[in-house]
Amino acid sequence: MTSENSQSMKPATVAKKLGIYLPATPQEFQDSAISRADFAELQANPPEWLAELRRNGPHPRPVVAQKLNVSISGLARGGVEDALTTADITALLQAPPQWLVTERATHAAVRSEAQRVKEAAAKKDATKEAKDNAAAKRDAPKASKRDHA
Repeated sequence: MTSENSQSMKPATVAKKLGIYLPATPQEFQDSAISRADFAELQANPPEWLAELRRNGPHPRPVVAQKLNVSISGLARGGVEDALTTADITALLQAPPQWLVTERATHAAVRSEAQRVKEAAAKKDATKEAKDNAAAKRDAPKASKRDHA
């Protein structure tokens, strides 16, 4: 195996990392392995087709979910199975159907609960660390006058 082969990625991987919908990419992109250097170049200096895909879509489901502020599961529950364009997403946001309103509320509640759990865990860790520090300080040997002489 050559080092070039071990440093290349499949088009699907690159599309996922770039946040683009693979079937909408040029056939040349879909048919070739992309080196890490080519990937870095795509990120640094995106060609027009890539900029256009990012701007107008169609967008893959994770990007659609992020733009609509719902989970990917919420998209599925709402019946969104296909990639959507920026215009489709804008239309949904301007006149949100009931499923979108419900999923956005659910997603916000889940994020809020995750934040609460994270903060509770951080508080618990801080309390434990404070107790451990106090115990270590209490159990540390006392210095005598002879130790300083």
